[in-house]
Amino acid sequence: MSLHDDLTAVRRDLDELVRKVERLERTAGRPDPGRRPAAPDPSRMVTIPDAPYDSTLWTDTDDEGLGARDRRAP
Repeated sequence: MSLHDDLTAVRRDLDELVRKVERLERTAGRPDPGRRPAAPDPSRMVTIPDAPYDSTLWTDTDDEGLGARDRRAP
């Protein structure tokens, strides 16, 4: 392809993208009156206990960004 053909194809694709984005902006702002938001699915919810985590979970871990606990920063 020549440079002119490439530029024409890019212009055509950009024009199509602009048209699709404009159509999306027009339709995204309008709520569908027949559609209600879906209720959350209780089977997908996870209960997080208030009890503290077992400290053995953190054995041999590093604090992210702070380095290892037994070493000093430079």
